[in-house]
Amino acid sequence: MKILAIECTHHIACVAVNNGSELVERFNHDWQKTTELIVPLVMDAMNAAGVRPDQLDGIAVSSGPGSFTALRIGMSAAKGIAFGAGRPLFTVPTMQAMAAAARPQSSSPHIVTLIPSRPGEYYYSIYRSDGSEGKLTEIESSRTMVADLPGRLEALAGEFVIVGRGLDELAGHDASLAPYCIEASFFTAASLLPYAEKALSDGVDGMLAEVVPDYRQQFVSGQQKQ
Repeated sequence: MKILAIECTHHIACVAVNNGSELVERFNHDWQKTTELIVPLVMDAMNAAGVRPDQLDGIAVSSGPGSFTALRIGMSAAKGIAFGAGRPLFTVPTMQAMAAAARPQSSSPHIVTLIPSRPGEYYYSIYRSDGSEGKLTEIESSRTMVADLPGRLEALAGEFVIVGRGLDELAGHDASLAPYCIEASFFTAASLLPYAEKALSDGVDGMLAEVVPDYRQQFVSGQQKQ
């Protein structure tokens, strides 16, 4: 299958293209320029993979939660390419994809994914990981202040890992959480590809009208981008 994937919910923007035999990835770490660089990033990856938009079987985009602005950028780029090429578009929940990407990194029975919300606040999801079946079950998903997170994790009795990008603030606030933190450098646009492959195999339509970002909060003017 030939699939394009876009992940730019927070901190970095990344693009992956699977041309059926090779995976090509491109990254933009200059976060403030994501708006102007996301489309050139996509075109660069597709050119390197030797795939035209009309040759794609489908497109996957990370649906959030994340930065309000970043979600709009990623969704707009994905929708534009999908509409122009007449290709199906599939949204992938960011928390779930990040947790799945973390499974090879840890044998812990619980994976806690974090994405920055407002300053001092995170979106979080807690998943139970069944190592024997490779299954992830969401236990809880909400938003929390950094100071309140340890209390929310007490019931896990230390049997968890915390996964996210840029967890220095969290570890700095509560040193007891530092040993549990794993930087999610392994979570990239390529992490979305299995979801699109399954959707295509299952015959999911991928209708553009059904594609909406998971904002989880109202936009706040002047809020710092993550």
